[in-house]
This record gives sequence, structure tokens and C-alpha cells, in this order.
Amino acid sequence: MASPPVPDKSRDAIGTGVVPNDAWLALGAAEDILEPDLPIVDPHHHLWDHKRHRYLLDELRADTGSGHRIVATVFVDCMAFYRADGPAALRPVGETEFANGVAAMCASGVYGELRACAGIVSHADLTLGADARAVLQAHIATAGGPGGRFKGIRHAGGWDASPLIHNSHTRPPPGLYGDATFRQGFAQLAPLGLSFEAWQFHPQLPEVTALARAFPDTSIILNHLGGPLGVGPYAGQVDTTFAQWRTHMAELAQCPNVTVKLGGLGMKIGPFDHHARPVPPSSQQVADAWRPWVETAITQFGAQRCMFESNFPVDKGGASYAVLWNAFKRIAAGASADEKAALFADTARRVYKL
Repeated sequence: MASPPVPDKSRDAIGTGVVPNDAWLALGAAEDILEPDLPIVDPHHHLWDHKRHRYLLDELRADTGSGHRIVATVFVDCMAFYRADGPAALRPVGETEFANGVAAMCASGVYGELRACAGIVSHADLTLGADARAVLQAHIATAGGPGGRFKGIRHAGGWDASPLIHNSHTRPPPGLYGDATFRQGFAQLAPLGLSFEAWQFHPQLPEVTALARAFPDTSIILNHLGGPLGVGPYAGQVDTTFAQWRTHMAELAQCPNVTVKLGGLGMKIGPFDHHARPVPPSSQQVADAWRPWVETAITQFGAQRCMFESNFPVDKGGASYAVLWNAFKRIAAGASADEKAALFADTARRVYKL
């Protein structure tokens, strides 16, 4: 398989998300923070400086400081600050250099207990095959060496035949996760102690299951509840989509090396339209809409293999940080203390070795 071109700039549109609108978010009713002392590790956010949107440490701190107790975060691949020069395969290492700098700022304690970017997930082109190992080693060396902040990579595979679906930023071909050369690159992860973030759309979930079965010793973290679609040919098909998604997720749950991030349903490609409403939703409205998806995943995988995620600033197009985490707390209200600890922090700590 020919490797897709690696973009060397990160200042494009947000893609699957809606550009956050602070004025629109301000229209929402203020909410009291639920369980404000509950420690939270946010295992999925981005930082970037796009042409149309800036979200760097100051903006992240404003969100994480909005009332919930965010003690640590994991930065995830978004083509931020790739190197402008040098070999194309190594340009994503610039993203790890950037995120590691942010992590160092927070590790100083200047910003309180928040340890932003305590874990870093960037990108390596696994269609390089065995040659991807050198890129992975460069990421590791950039973030403190083995056992440091670099935890794994995401090579997004989201692809759909419909031109109305915004495919992944990596411009993947169909069937990426089953490609033999990609799998040669994938095989480099576990020996280096690295995990893999799977980001694809719900019809592609069987491809993740096949990948997990082929590499049972590699930790795979499923992003955004498996990527249920709700636009293009999937618009108005929520019941059908949910049934198909639930069946695929049940099969994937049989793979013990897979964990799930509970979130990401605020994207414009998903089944909900909160971003398009005159006023932003309350946490109760978000909880009511997302509950069937989240509770199904927890039932299938167990709390020890699930973790709530913000997916900010992408999901900020549909709700504020305070509202989103209140919604998660509403969904988890009936969970035991141990289950809550896992869902909000401990699963992330274990999976990312924080």
C-alpha cells in the first residue's frame, strides 16, 4: 500500500468538529458542579493553533479550571506543530516535542495540581512497515525515553464511501487496519511498550476487532465510543445505527486488550445535533442523549476497561467542559465508588501508565 502523504502543517479546519463559539456557550444556564472533589484524568484532548481556532494551554486551563477536579490529561494526535523540515516520516515528532513542553510547564507545579499532557499520543505512519520503528523511537526519545511521557500513537482509519462523510485527517484508504504493511508497522508497538488509538467509524468496528485478535499483546484504545455516524446516508437512522454499533461493540468487547473512551459524541458527524441548536444543552440533556451509548459500552466492557473523555476542543462545539463532565457524572450516578474511580481516572492511569 502506498503511504498517504503526511501533511506538514496543522492549520486546517477542525474537520469532524464544529469551531467552538464561546458566545453561544455563554447562552447556557450556569450549573453547579456535581461531585467537585472527584479526581478526573481526562484521557483525550487536543491542543492546536488553527487558522480559525486556537486552543493551547491557556484555553485548556480555562476549561479544566471551570469547576471539576482535573488532575491530569492525555494529549492526543491532531497534527499540531509538526516539524516543517526534515524527513516527512519524522515530522510528527514535532507534535511530541510541543506536547512535552506543555507537560513540563505543568509538571513545575506553577499551575497547581493539573498535570496536562502527562501522557502523549502522537502519530506515526504505520504504513511504513517495519521502518515505523525508527519514528516511534524518536517520539520516545523526545519525551523522556522509555517509561516517559510518550505512550502510543494514533493512525486514524476513519473512512466511508459517502462524500458527505469527513474522513480522518490522515486520509486513510479503505481497509487500512487490515493492510499487511500497516500491520508490519503495528507490530512495532508492543515491543516498545506503546499502545494504539483506534479511530474509525462504526461500520468499521469489525476491522478493529480483527486487528485486536491478530495482536492480543498490543493495548488498543477505542476512541469516541467507536465513532457512530449520524450524517450523510446515516442521517435519521439512529435506531439502525445503534443496533449495528451495539452488535459490533459486543464482539469487540471479547478482546481483553481493548479499552474504550466514552465520549466524542459531540462531533458534527455523530448522531446528535446539540451544536446546531439555538442554545447549548444542559448536562441533563447531554446525559439523556448519550446515556444509551455510554451505558451499553460500560455493560459490555466493564468499568475497568472504560474511561470518560472530553475530546476537547472538538466536543466544545456542542457543550462546555463543565456541562460535559456534569453529564458524565449524571450518567455514572448509580455506579459504585470503585466503578466511578475507574471511569473517571483509574482506567486512564492504568492504560497510559501515568
